[in-house]
Amino acid sequence: MEKKRRRGFGMLSDIRRNGTSYLLVLPAMAYTFIFGYMTYPYMLIAFQRFNYSKGIFHSEWIGFKNFEFFFRSNKAFTVTFNTIYLNLLFIIFGTLTALAISLILNELRKKLFVKISQSMMLFPNFISWIVISYVLYAFFSMDMGIVNKLLNQLGIAPVNWYTEQQAWPAILTIMHVWKGAGMSAVIYLATITGIDETLYEAAEIDGASRWQMCMRITIPLMMPTVVILMLLSVGKIMYGDFGMIYALIGDNGTLYATTDIIDTYVFRSLRQIGNPSEAMAVGLFQSVVGFILVFGTNAITRKFFKDGALY
Repeated sequence: MEKKRRRGFGMLSDIRRNGTSYLLVLPAMAYTFIFGYMTYPYMLIAFQRFNYSKGIFHSEWIGFKNFEFFFRSNKAFTVTFNTIYLNLLFIIFGTLTALAISLILNELRKKLFVKISQSMMLFPNFISWIVISYVLYAFFSMDMGIVNKLLNQLGIAPVNWYTEQQAWPAILTIMHVWKGAGMSAVIYLATITGIDETLYEAAEIDGASRWQMCMRITIPLMMPTVVILMLLSVGKIMYGDFGMIYALIGDNGTLYATTDIIDTYVFRSLRQIGNPSEAMAVGLFQSVVGFILVFGTNAITRKFFKDGALY
């Protein structure tokens, strides 16, 4: 009892001392509680024929029939493969690009240039995908696109990029990396800043070059952060970037074979059917697979690289 009182008193005292900090965290906590934890009971509708008037506790139970909507679809394999494939491309190339940027900036000695570069790299992260879709159209438009104009000058016939299925995984990967690599690079730069400077000083005394310091000190000490971020990304591998895909591809059916993901497929289907139970069934499927992937990947990481495991 005495320990509990001390803990409670300590927490209350900390709130009084750091009231402003807790006040800043309050909106995020409220958002997480309302849109995260309070939505858990609604997972039940994945096993119901949900009726708005009856609510989640009185609607008819139908077992796993809602899951048949997705798994019996002839597009289930295609959209699942596209979701995993595109996310793997995003994770691999996004991580490598962010690492390269952070290592390059760390080696630069002109602080003003580094600060300007960081600001410029962060800017794409705050641009809407809708705006980016118009920029992309300016590049890949059939008649007026910049890419086709360059091809024309080289004597190559113009390409209708919005019908070229095989080109779009690469295009989407480039756009995703361009938009998000700057933010990830900032995280890696913060990790580099936390590395003990005495390690570099000792390496310099021993005659190590900057390249050797990077390969033997910087990268190994960054790996726990890299692995943890990758583990978190693996947990969302079944969730496609709906905002990006729908803004850049929209309802262009000619590109569905390589760009249609679970989220866009379900959105189009429910836009016509309007069944929330089927949407929740697919969402629950994505969550369960994501949990298994994170748990399994973390177990493998803990076995071979303990410092990079989440738990």
